Amino acid sequence: MPEGDTVWRTARRLHEALAGREIVDADLRWPTLATIDLTGRRTLEVVSRGKHLLHRVDGGLTLHSHLRMEGQWRIEPTARLRPGWRRSPDLRALVAAADWTALGLRLGMLDVVETRRERDLVGHLGPDLLGADWDPVRAVDNLAAAPAPIGEALLDQRNLAGLGTLWTAETLFALRLHPWATASGLGRPTLEQVVDRARHLIDTGRRDAVQSSTGSRAKGETTYVHGRSGRPCRRCGSTVRVALIGPPTRERTMFYCPSCQGGLGPTDDGRPQHPLGSEASRDAGQRRRRGGSQR
Repeated sequence: MPEGDTVWRTARRLHEALAGREIVDADLRWPTLATIDLTGRRTLEVVSRGKHLLHRVDGGLTLHSHLRMEGQWRIEPTARLRPGWRRSPDLRALVAAADWTALGLRLGMLDVVETRRERDLVGHLGPDLLGADWDPVRAVDNLAAAPAPIGEALLDQRNLAGLGTLWTAETLFALRLHPWATASGLGRPTLEQVVDRARHLIDTGRRDAVQSSTGSRAKGETTYVHGRSGRPCRRCGSTVRVALIGPPTRERTMFYCPSCQGGLGPTDDGRPQHPLGSEASRDAGQRRRRGGSQR
């Protein structure tokens, strides 16, 4: 799932392409939006709120979208837009101005609401790490009240908005914190460090299309632990691991170094893990899936 910095950059690209321009064509391929026509309206602005996108148009309406796992907004020159895009099964929304067209592909969520009611969709979110409402004190307060593991609490958008598994894992590794340590038990000074580091990483990330916590943009060198299970830890040389974190049905993957971060997680069985994408890793995944299907 894209992190808040990716969504922020998406909002900026959409804003630069469409703000101040009249919508000359709109196609919203969502069951509840089939009768809504945005043509003739002018885009006022496109902003992000955590991982949500808010495309505000005149007349008091907002086109709200969420990318979820695989969604994206592409921007193409309207004059060169290929007819094939209209037939794409991935197309969920098309918003065109005279010069640029925005294509919403594989979107996980799409709504049109009155702008004054945006809070119905995003009001549950905590302070946005990249937003004008950013409030580190409130973010720390939310984490200090969370009875969940710190990794899970950081991923909970109600505590602070914008973090995904990438910046959560990199933040906790940088501070040598066990992802499964209870957030409310860490103490305020530690939580302040967590919030400060997370803010620094995601704020740095929004400035470049290549997300990097290491300072390197070379392929395979951009992170310390995220996406590096089965590979040597860059700090201690032991093996980076991945395990699930979060409540049942809403688990997320957490990459971490047991040697640097306080031992195995409670959901980690300790079995050898191969590097992601390797043939051995794919075989192990297939065996686990076959085993699961027999139960």
